Amino acid sequence: MDSYFKNIVLIGMPGSGKTTIGRQLADKLCIDFYDSDKYIEEAEGMSVQQIFQNGEDAFRYLEHEAVKKINENIPCVIATGGGIVKNIENIRFLKSNGIIIFINRPLEDIISDIDIGTRPLLKDNKENLYKIYEERIQLYKKYCDYEIINNKSIDKIVKDIISIIK
Repeated sequence: MDSYFKNIVLIGMPGSGKTTIGRQLADKLCIDFYDSDKYIEEAEGMSVQQIFQNGEDAFRYLEHEAVKKINENIPCVIATGGGIVKNIENIRFLKSNGIIIFINRPLEDIISDIDIGTRPLLKDNKENLYKIYEERIQLYKKYCDYEIINNKSIDKIVKDIISIIK
């Protein structure tokens, strides 16, 4: 891995496994891991849910600023929020220093185990996930460099990503 000097950016739906996969991937590669939502929470001293009370635009602004800062930490693994693809500038920043991998987990699997209490855009009902999926699926596919289907063990997914980036 010594010759690898890019960030590995994970995009995908809420509940797709980006954070879990990202942590294990960073551990295996011995590089830093960042979860953009956690980064924002720590910087703002508020939860994502609290930030969303000021509107989605307020959160998206903070997300954009966080992406710019996190992206400078080369090499690292970045688990992004599900809506990162809604702003093309985020993608431009992330692509400038990284490889973008779309973690595509079947929607039925996400719905079966997602905790909507911690997901502001889903708080009213899990059915919102279908709407969000329809809005974003083509963006995930368009902006990724590689797509990984999350239907196997986390260890296998991490190994697949490592084989892609070598």
